[in-house]
Amino acid sequence: MKVFVAGGTGQVGRRAMVGLLAAGHQVSALARTEEKSALLRRTGAVPVLVSLFDPDALDRAVAGQDAVVNLATHIPVGSEAIRARSWREDDRIRTEGSRNLVDAALRHHVQRFVQEAVTFVYPDSGDSWITEQTVPEPNARSQAATMAATAQAARFSTRGGAGVLLRFGQFYGPDPTSRDIRTRARAGKPVVLGRADGWLSPVHPHDAGRAVVAALECPAGIYNVCEPPVRRSEWASAIGAAVGRGPATFYPALIQKLAGPRAEPLRRSLRVDSGAFTAATGWKPAHRSTHGGWAEDAE
Repeated sequence: MKVFVAGGTGQVGRRAMVGLLAAGHQVSALARTEEKSALLRRTGAVPVLVSLFDPDALDRAVAGQDAVVNLATHIPVGSEAIRARSWREDDRIRTEGSRNLVDAALRHHVQRFVQEAVTFVYPDSGDSWITEQTVPEPNARSQAATMAATAQAARFSTRGGAGVLLRFGQFYGPDPTSRDIRTRARAGKPVVLGRADGWLSPVHPHDAGRAVVAALECPAGIYNVCEPPVRRSEWASAIGAAVGRGPATFYPALIQKLAGPRAEPLRRSLRVDSGAFTAATGWKPAHRSTHGGWAEDAE
């Protein structure tokens, strides 16, 4: 297939690009700078200097493609992540950027549109399992843009295409946020949100990248993409082990509450089932956060 990728230089995007090319697809990818173009060329993809916010140029980039994959994000790291202003670019990508991509894909009769999303929109469910049938309860103050991107994938399907939404779990490993967590944990600072007995459903970027490749073949719809869930106490122990310490420390309850609407979804107990995606594609995670996954990319 001819595949156009937005976000091909991100943590998931780079892994997806490798997998797409290895599978024999012809891949072109959005690049905002010459530096990003050079990075894409090294993977074997064809870079296209274009912005998600330039509809005319984006239209030309999407022409002739069989599939469009939107993995574009702009996630702030560390303490910046609790500041609303730090999310403006990411929010714009998920609203205006996703809309522009779907508009272009529809105009050129692209067969398939794959959109990344997150499991954090699901409600705090305690010990109950979460499936794709679980009704999301997004935080109105922080997740409107995430749901806007979800709506764009659905719009693509209602117009006759195959829209696939991949709800990824908590990323960990080689990404900037994880590096920040390891640095803080090594210094004995708190790094874990939520309750110790709550659930968290992780996914490694390598496995997320493989899921993107698999999404080119599955039926349209929404899919959860996570490893088997772990208790947050297990998550804390895995982080601590990766930096040669005891279990990582939880943020105090008051601090968690004061962290605001961006942190609230990350505190939820999310025991997510990814069985539907496995059944549809055969995808299974190769990494486990509690079986050395955190340590694999530790400095």
